[in-house]
Amino acid sequence: MKTLYGMLLCVLIANVSFSQETTETKKDTLKTVTILDEVIVTGNKKTDPVMTSVKNNYVEKIVQPKNVADLFNSINGFSVIKRGNYAIDPSFRASKYEQLNIQYDGGTKAMHACPNRMDPITTHIIPEDIARIEIIKGPYTVRYGATFGGVINMVTQKPDYEDYGIHGKVSAGYESNGNSIVNLAQLQYIKETFDIVANAGYRDFGNYKDGNEVEIPSSFRSTDYGIKIGYNLSEDQRIQAHWRQSFGRDVLHAALPMDTEYDNSSIISLDYKLNNIGRIVKSFTAKTYYSYVDHLMSNSNRPSFMMMEASSAVDATTIGGKLELNWKPFSKLNMFTGLDAIHISRDGSRTRLVKVMNGNVLPTPMTFNDKVWQNSYITDLGLFTEAKYNLSSSTIFTAGIRYDQVVSDIQDPEDDFAAMYDLKKRTEHNISGTVSIKKSVSDNFIIEAAYGRGVRSANMIERFINHFNVGQDPYEYIGNPNLKAEVNNQFEIGFNGNKNFKNGINAFKYGASFYYSLFENYIVGIIDPAISRKFNPMAQPTNVKVFQNLDEAYKTGFEAMFQVDFLKDYYYKTEVSYVYAKNKDLAESLPLTPPLTTRLTIGFDKNNYWANLQYNVVSKQDDISRSFGEIETDGYQTLDFRLGLTPIKNITLGLAVINIFDEAYNNHLNFSFTNQENFDRTPITEPGRNFSVFLQYKF
Repeated sequence: MKTLYGMLLCVLIANVSFSQETTETKKDTLKTVTILDEVIVTGNKKTDPVMTSVKNNYVEKIVQPKNVADLFNSINGFSVIKRGNYAIDPSFRASKYEQLNIQYDGGTKAMHACPNRMDPITTHIIPEDIARIEIIKGPYTVRYGATFGGVINMVTQKPDYEDYGIHGKVSAGYESNGNSIVNLAQLQYIKETFDIVANAGYRDFGNYKDGNEVEIPSSFRSTDYGIKIGYNLSEDQRIQAHWRQSFGRDVLHAALPMDTEYDNSSIISLDYKLNNIGRIVKSFTAKTYYSYVDHLMSNSNRPSFMMMEASSAVDATTIGGKLELNWKPFSKLNMFTGLDAIHISRDGSRTRLVKVMNGNVLPTPMTFNDKVWQNSYITDLGLFTEAKYNLSSSTIFTAGIRYDQVVSDIQDPEDDFAAMYDLKKRTEHNISGTVSIKKSVSDNFIIEAAYGRGVRSANMIERFINHFNVGQDPYEYIGNPNLKAEVNNQFEIGFNGNKNFKNGINAFKYGASFYYSLFENYIVGIIDPAISRKFNPMAQPTNVKVFQNLDEAYKTGFEAMFQVDFLKDYYYKTEVSYVYAKNKDLAESLPLTPPLTTRLTIGFDKNNYWANLQYNVVSKQDDISRSFGEIETDGYQTLDFRLGLTPIKNITLGLAVINIFDEAYNNHLNFSFTNQENFDRTPITEPGRNFSVFLQYKF
């Protein structure tokens, strides 16, 4: 089997990568250029997946420095899981972590090295380099890897093919709450046959203060750079390489037991596409990528340092790729067939210098070494085919099926972990699929219905972690290499439309999605009273949690939106999202389920200036998972103001006031303060009032 995976990766590297059929015509005599499949939602109803949404004004409407959370907080249905101002994970419809298929540019991935997720995939790129975020709202496509709860594709900025020569931009931003600064410089050079885009950024965020003027340990520094080189072999053929590195330094995590001393990541991807191959075979695409994350954390700034010094050096390697063929056996049938692979390996250890044991100061400190990842790996090889059939000029039927072979192994287990399980290399066989229909009832109204079966094998934490605190609660967690794969049977119906008017009201836009998910083998940590803590055994709680499968769990919910455009340039928009999730085995909610959230926005958008006022209403969350350590959280209301203008050609100025009324609050998904002096174990609070300014110059 190793030989098979090796051959596949060699083929991927040899062939490099392709993409979906999109072309742009340059001005005047500029030639047509083949565009790679960096985007998966093109605005073409005949090729786009169903149940999609796009947030695509990050570049045009920059008005403030962006932290990772800002990329998702304004998207309906999203929340963020925070452990500080750096370790932030997106949550969509209560799906999180590996339940979401998060990627860059149509397939590139970088997995975290830290078991506490100090370095999720969202930290390995400059937020200002994100041009748009595309969301597939459930397991409604099989083309982009194994998908359980949805696909998130973060698309980086691409070359501007409108003109040849040298172009670029520089930007700088400042936030008052934390005295935070961001800087970015980008340069691109475009010729007929090749193009280069390079960028570099620096971010320095200080500790912010919440609405009660309490300073939250959350500072960090990061330096990032990247270079993207594309070469047009012909009008129908393009190859592109993308290299980027990110260096995080001195990152404080308010809700984790240690801080990050450094987090270094390197990502390289190679893409190739060939269009217009023949009458039946339309295009071939290929992608390969490699990422490496080197991470060091320690407790040198924590109260526990006086009793025990701890540092942990861990690393993660991700290798993957994809080959895909687009072919049309006849005019009404459009098919995508291919294979993809991802290999994730992690290793590292924690060194503890114990100075105090059982309340007594040791005359000579004792040194212990704990295996964190136990030299483990997971490899997923997938085969898929997806077909789109035009039932009529206004109706498209989509069906897809996918097979994943998942191989996992632990190569250097701790003795106590090996004593718990019969550790052998394990192979799983997962089948997922989807069927959907999209109907254009009129030019102004579309309705969609879909079913998807998404299958997710357990991640490395759930399989192989050994007596580490990785949850929101203070329990030690133990992995389970025998976990069954989670299954999400998701049903959804959605619609969107618009109506044009005159006499002051220009348009009325609306849309909604309603979904129900029935879970099989849902994975959660459950208290095992027969196993005691391994580290600091006198601390509470004295028992541990072991990851197990649940038989009965489900979720249901909706998102809805309507917008009125009036007086030509003005608009009012309301967005609402709600999810209800139930763990019937434990008679409680599934963990990290966000409350009802409503956003009310009024604004205007003119050629050279724009502004909006957003009122955020988040309800109380008292339907909680007590077994996960959750507590009830109060509702809150905040008001944000954003203004952007172009006072001079090529110069953009942005101003913002976030949390205008200096509300003191915490999001329900926030983790609790951990190992912090002067803080109880309560959810970390959000920033108070924050003034920001952002300046960008293009040339």
